[in-house]
Amino acid sequence: MDAASRIVLKGGRVFSGGKSFEADVVVCGDRIAEVTPEAAILPGDKVVDCRGRWVSAGLVDLHVHLREPGFSSKETIATGTAAAAHGGFTTVCAMPNLEPAPDSLENLRRETAIIERDAVVKVLPYATITRRRAGREIVDFAALKPYVAAFSDDGSGVQDDDMMLAAMRAAAANDCIIAAHCEVNSLLHGGYIHDGAYAAAHGHKGISSESEWRQIERDIRLAEQTGCRYHVCHISTKESVALIRDAKRSGVRITCETGPHYLTMCDADLREEGRFKMNPPIRSAADRDALIEGAQDGTIDVIATDHAPHTAEEKSRGLAGSAMGVVGLETSFAVIYTKLVMAGIISPERMIELMAEAPRRIFALGGGLAAGEKADIAVFDLDNEFTVDPATFLSKGRSTPFEGWRLHGQTILTLVDGRTAYRNDEKIR
Repeated sequence: MDAASRIVLKGGRVFSGGKSFEADVVVCGDRIAEVTPEAAILPGDKVVDCRGRWVSAGLVDLHVHLREPGFSSKETIATGTAAAAHGGFTTVCAMPNLEPAPDSLENLRRETAIIERDAVVKVLPYATITRRRAGREIVDFAALKPYVAAFSDDGSGVQDDDMMLAAMRAAAANDCIIAAHCEVNSLLHGGYIHDGAYAAAHGHKGISSESEWRQIERDIRLAEQTGCRYHVCHISTKESVALIRDAKRSGVRITCETGPHYLTMCDADLREEGRFKMNPPIRSAADRDALIEGAQDGTIDVIATDHAPHTAEEKSRGLAGSAMGVVGLETSFAVIYTKLVMAGIISPERMIELMAEAPRRIFALGGGLAAGEKADIAVFDLDNEFTVDPATFLSKGRSTPFEGWRLHGQTILTLVDGRTAYRNDEKIR
């Protein structure tokens, strides 16, 4: 399907503006030409039968690790964006724990040059908050802002209060978003899974919930003081949910995300395998339930994968020795649809809000499923159950806690600016 042809997505359940309805979506070139109950079919149109399927604006992932430049053995922009398209994502925001770190225009250009050359979906890079993510000197927010999605030291919490205050003041002055990885290093004590029942039973060192929520507590105070737009990455604890809920009620400019694994798993699901190790860790059932409640009531704004690929060898050393991080781009939609929507926990419309509409709104990305918008669209088949098999992933990473799960919700077609980024020929009718 090339962008010069009209594409008619026929008869799908269309999601737009918090509602869903049956309609045809007509794509002409790189734009959506119309969303209409019944589109006229013209000679030369490429028609995709979407009856019984979902048609949404392409999913947006605010938190992925594409590992390039610097760590291409784990992932590349080419493989990571292919995985994104496979998962129905048309835009991803790439975290800055790279070599070199994107803490200057010169270093950022090394990353964007690869993006321009290799990406099959839209990639918006993060800049760091501090030079080399070392927490000692803030970056030039004004110089970097036009070229990045937001600012984050992801993988490293900013430990010094005065440094985070200076960063938030700079972000507020330039109307930028601080996207914070919240972790108090002095409270980690060498932990690597949740400090809960599984760790105690199996002799593992635990990561306390306080190591996360204590820094969120600090940052809320600083965000209120500065007026900074503050986004909390991958929250995992019940205390974090409560703090963010209260901050929103108080008028703090705060948003947050959590991941599919935190919403669907707890530490009782852990196994002695590296594919269950990530940071923050999978926590208790009470934490999972609080996160679900937060996704239901609007406290949690976004579901993001924290897609964090590593080599097979790095993930082969069990819970204690494996690298932190699991992949998620190719399973996120199916996990959330199967475990939350099919279970009646959230509505289909709420799912699309969390995965496509809210990320666009919060990060001012534009787009959506409406006439005149860029044709960034995903089509999903919901009927056929499948087994998660990492061998089918397009990512270099294969480490997923969802391996072997039986799920519904496969991507049929992903369009980026009207061009085919992913197509499942076996499912196209």
